[in-house]
Amino acid sequence: MTLGRIAFLGSGETSLAGGRIFETLARLLPQPLRIAILETPAGFELNASLVAGRVGDFLKNRLGNYKPVIDLVPARKKGTEFSPENPEILKPLLQANMIFMGPGSPSYMSRQLKDTLAWEIIRARHRQGATLVFASAATISVGQWVLPVYEIYKVGEDVHVKDGLGFFSDFGMHVSFVPHWNNAEGGVDLDTSRCFVGMERFEQWRGLTPKDNIIVGLDEHSGIIMDCEKGICDVHGVSSVSVIKHDSSGMYPAGSNFSLSELGTCTPPDPIESGLHPDALELIRSAHTSENNGPPGEVLALLEKRREARANKDFSSSDSLRDEIAALGWRIKDTKEGQELERL
Repeated sequence: MTLGRIAFLGSGETSLAGGRIFETLARLLPQPLRIAILETPAGFELNASLVAGRVGDFLKNRLGNYKPVIDLVPARKKGTEFSPENPEILKPLLQANMIFMGPGSPSYMSRQLKDTLAWEIIRARHRQGATLVFASAATISVGQWVLPVYEIYKVGEDVHVKDGLGFFSDFGMHVSFVPHWNNAEGGVDLDTSRCFVGMERFEQWRGLTPKDNIIVGLDEHSGIIMDCEKGICDVHGVSSVSVIKHDSSGMYPAGSNFSLSELGTCTPPDPIESGLHPDALELIRSAHTSENNGPPGEVLALLEKRREARANKDFSSSDSLRDEIAALGWRIKDTKEGQELERL
């Protein structure tokens, strides 16, 4: 198996800089491009689907040349029908080759995804080559330790540390992420850098984390793409990325790169599936077995819509549906007996 790339954005997932990062990632993935967008980070908001939907609309337009299939995954809250434990709503994750999570609350996302089927599937898919993209709140959540931004900046709680999802602990690394690193919305009167909490409170938070914790600070409209196989982190966007260690720090401008070893020694699990929940692995295997045996239900549903469109002489819709089916990896042959599918 090949570990997928991982991208972290400091902000601006739907900006020009964010679009360029997504396009760089799409260019490196096999077709068809299938993107799953989780609603979890903003699952506590009444418009969680709209938050994720805006990103989906942006990617559909920005990556139009790749004809992406985009699915919203409403894994919003444990104990509800939209739970990260519900296998029915998690199906798009099983075949997505790009998985995105973005704005919302870092501590909420960590709490809702920790030890869930959704998080197990995401970890497994990365080890099978899927690209993971995290922005804003999600960038914080997947690290070892969470900076609880809302609790400190909005609610006024004392500076404290929360457990993150610890994605890189699978690889023997202890890394935390802070987006909006150079935020300046507060102007000259209020320090809103370090994800709005300001330098003073950030240093307090940093002092509460273990000395082996490495912090990656991502400037706004900037980010990194980690290539776990090559051991390289490429810096993208308009500004820079900072790496803060106990006894040193470094700043890397857009266009540069640095060794992944700057963030610790990356040691993939051996065997690669170790530590993953069997239920997640079985769901993924079943999904791929079904896909290999014939066209998935999504393709068959589109095929039926195309049959109806042709019967109604709506050839514009017919052509559009043909393109959607092609984006899913299937070619239509129109014969005297009707429509036939063959794998691209």
